[in-house]
Amino acid sequence: MEGKKHPFLTVFVILVVFAVSLTAAVMIISKVFIRSDALAFSAKIGVIPVEGTILSSQKIIAQLVKFKKDNDIKAILLRINSPGGAVAPAQEIYREVQKTVETKRVVASLGSVAASGGYYIAAAADKIVANPGTITGSIGVIIEFLRLEELLEKIGVDLEVIKSGEFKDIGSPTRKLTGRERELLNEFVAEIQKQFVDSVASGRSLAIEKVQEIADGRIFSGAKAKELGLVDVLGNFEDAVEITKGLAGIEGDVALVYPRKSKLELWELFLDAALASSMEIIQKAKLRIQYKWVGMLNASSGMTGSNDDAAPPQASGATPSSFLTR
Repeated sequence: MEGKKHPFLTVFVILVVFAVSLTAAVMIISKVFIRSDALAFSAKIGVIPVEGTILSSQKIIAQLVKFKKDNDIKAILLRINSPGGAVAPAQEIYREVQKTVETKRVVASLGSVAASGGYYIAAAADKIVANPGTITGSIGVIIEFLRLEELLEKIGVDLEVIKSGEFKDIGSPTRKLTGRERELLNEFVAEIQKQFVDSVASGRSLAIEKVQEIADGRIFSGAKAKELGLVDVLGNFEDAVEITKGLAGIEGDVALVYPRKSKLELWELFLDAALASSMEIIQKAKLRIQYKWVGMLNASSGMTGSNDDAAPPQASGATPSSFLTR
């Protein structure tokens, strides 16, 4: 009798093992290949983090387009923690947000820092939510130059330059700016500054004159920014989620969908973090234009922080190395 029970026990154990294995396989597959919220039946909001110095627009724009085309995504929430960065990428993202709000609601949630180019991007959203203590504003442009001529002279290094035009080596670290070069760079800064002011005025439906009054590079708290019309609502990320739900007409629970990071992307993030500091130093020797707040050092995000206003080249007395929007 005992011998007859063993086959049934064996079959039972096999079935249990199979069931457990199948369940584990489904969980692994869903975790690796399916978004965590894909099985949820609640409405979805796409969340796009904008973090650190903005040097490229490609990934953020691609995600905006993906969420815009996804019918399951009812609205988009930009979570911005950035001091700004290069001008063109900030303008490209701003433009894509502009196009997105034509078909889907977009809300910008400002974290600890959303200044200069970080704010530039937010200005195109339907609503901007900031904490009272968020560092924002810094509407302005900066160009910085690294000066090495005295160092090179001390170590006996000289540089010969053959150029096709008077201004071809403008911003060279091996010599001072000429008076005419300063004039040209000031004109250039003024042109890019006008683009910044026009974009903020358009995105926020503010008079250009009102934006010009505060577009001198100064930073604002989130509370002060609200007083000035740069921010709509004071609140945290969860408040921004609720506001996004309201704009999209979502009731009840909502699933937040974040961009999925592949193993390759995670490796790229690691490399980006490793290269960020060295690139920041290297690019000091090159002319570049940016919408960026470059005041106090923010170690948590690898960004520079306090604001010394959008000073023209002569304010620093340096040769051109970087051009930032702040």
